[in-house]
Amino acid sequence: MTDPAQQGPTAGVTPHLTIPSRGGEAALEFYSVAFGAQILDRKYAEDGERLMHAHLVINGASVMLHDEFPEYGHPADVVPAGCAFHLQVDDADAWWERAMLGGAIPTLPIADQFWGDRYGQLKDPFGHSWSIGSPIKA
Repeated sequence: MTDPAQQGPTAGVTPHLTIPSRGGEAALEFYSVAFGAQILDRKYAEDGERLMHAHLVINGASVMLHDEFPEYGHPADVVPAGCAFHLQVDDADAWWERAMLGGAIPTLPIADQFWGDRYGQLKDPFGHSWSIGSPIKA
């Protein structure tokens, strides 16, 4: 049987990120390094320069992204706000360290939290907010 991630998302909600300043290729590199993303597909616009579509799998889930396209209602230099993406992982400290090495900026340092997770929040180099958590190890 074919792996569903190889076929693309078929149900649920799939985040589709707009990457500002033609940073799509840099985003693919960041997400690969920081979050272990597997790049399944990428397609370019007719100009051959802008990334029109990319499909990634991060931590078992699909994420899509593209460069900004002001001519199609994706404004130039978009500043992401009002949304965060959460990664529930096996080892929050290892994922956090990888993200920091990749260029993420901490917004809430990783620490043991009262609800039982090791948890922190960061911004990726493109302005998107992420949180990383895993159960506190006994």
